[in-house]
Amino acid sequence: MPAFCEDRLAEPCEPKLEQGPEPTPRLTQRAYLNIAASLLDYTAKIAVGLLVTPILVGGLGRSLFGVWEMLSRLVGYMSATDGRPTQALRLVVANQQSLPDLALKRRSVGSAMVVWLLFLPVLAGVGTILVWFSPTITKVSPDLQQVVRLTCALLVLNFLLSGLVELPESILRGMNLGYRRMGLQAGLSVVAGLLTVGAICRGLGLIGVAAAQIALAGVTAVFFWLVAKKCVPWFGVMRPTKTEIWSLLGMSTWYSAGDLITKLLLASDVIILGMVASPSTVTTYVLTGYAARTVLGIMTITLAAVTPGLGGVIGQKQYQKAFRLRREMIMMSWCLVTAIGSTILLWNRSFLYLWVGREHYAGFWANLLIVAIMVQTVFIRSDSYVIDATLRLRDRVLVTAIAAVVSIVLSVLLIPRLGIVGLCLGILGGRMIQSVSYPFLVRLCLGRSQGSGPKGTARPAIVMGLLFVASGYLGQRLLAHNWIEWTTYVGGSFGIILCIALVTGLSNESKRPLIRRFRMIWQWA
Repeated sequence: MPAFCEDRLAEPCEPKLEQGPEPTPRLTQRAYLNIAASLLDYTAKIAVGLLVTPILVGGLGRSLFGVWEMLSRLVGYMSATDGRPTQALRLVVANQQSLPDLALKRRSVGSAMVVWLLFLPVLAGVGTILVWFSPTITKVSPDLQQVVRLTCALLVLNFLLSGLVELPESILRGMNLGYRRMGLQAGLSVVAGLLTVGAICRGLGLIGVAAAQIALAGVTAVFFWLVAKKCVPWFGVMRPTKTEIWSLLGMSTWYSAGDLITKLLLASDVIILGMVASPSTVTTYVLTGYAARTVLGIMTITLAAVTPGLGGVIGQKQYQKAFRLRREMIMMSWCLVTAIGSTILLWNRSFLYLWVGREHYAGFWANLLIVAIMVQTVFIRSDSYVIDATLRLRDRVLVTAIAAVVSIVLSVLLIPRLGIVGLCLGILGGRMIQSVSYPFLVRLCLGRSQGSGPKGTARPAIVMGLLFVASGYLGQRLLAHNWIEWTTYVGGSFGIILCIALVTGLSNESKRPLIRRFRMIWQWA
């Protein structure tokens, strides 16, 4: 892949729209830049979390830390009640990247703002209900009920402020310019960590930690609006037509429903476990799954960074190219989650012993199943991003709704008997509906009648299963005694397992484009 030339680096934030669609190398370069920016931001967030989480656990206590996690997930459900207009706007902007009609794009922004205002009363009502019932959901003692209600109210206010951040961020991501905020989010993560630690050190407890989030949201909103104004020449708002409002409202409604159902799938685990078991069990589950969630976040960032470019390809109706890109995404995701999942199974027990103490490790089966959930979620999200890029959300939302109901029912039935293991089995069982249905929906959206079939997936699945079983077995017997030892073992294990997976798990036909893509990334880096 050709390197960046000086005139490219000197280009303004956004090329002239009259130039039409950009060549593929430019599209690829932007995808890599988006990934680099997002990984930088997420790395800072991880580093801050590694330092701040033990302080939170120690300052709040095991039970209150579980309450904090439950409240955070609970307020996260509110994202479905704001209509998700900014997310719908991101998809629309990505689909319209190559169009020269600036007024159309500004009217799309106006439509998103109108939809947000329409959902605002619903948002306020849901927030009030969550605040009132938060003590009951978290099962706290009477002397903590007011503290929990006030904390929940502050988190609701923080959620409202987050809408000011999401609008400019959605436009940047939709225009494939997410990399223009490189370093900004990383710096804000550090600020968030300092504010949180300050609240704990001053003895402000849950209320202080929640107030720190509000301060951060206000600062973040100001900076993101400035970045969008500078980097997107057409950034602004125009009065939309009724037809445009209804169009975005319809898409937002389906996206909102899908987001709520996805939250039930991805975030209800903590709520259900806390209500059926206890907040202290939530703490053990959250800490044991910290490494897997971190990897899931990295994979999600990588996939999301590619989505705007993929949306542009689909918007130009280049479906064959889109299907090829989707296949590369799946194969690359398989290689990475196989190597990373095996590494987690090998060294997660040591990580928890060194980080927060051995009492927070949930055990072999919970560790194995949490990694399996991570793998399943990565593949589900890969296909969901492709489906969303086609702007055909209805079928995906319906499938996700069925999967959510099955997951919740299975989890509630299995937790009393099996605890964390029962929760994981319930999640895996319910999401199998998505794992089977999403590839079919992708082929339907891209006009393909056939996929790779069982023969194309059997070999990678067998290799992944064998590596996971071997790694899980060894992980129960290996223990790193300090951070230097642990870091060395993790790096070496990941490299070896990645090579094994690449050599044994993929056919030559699948390896070639993947190796070519890895070389392009290396040359670009």
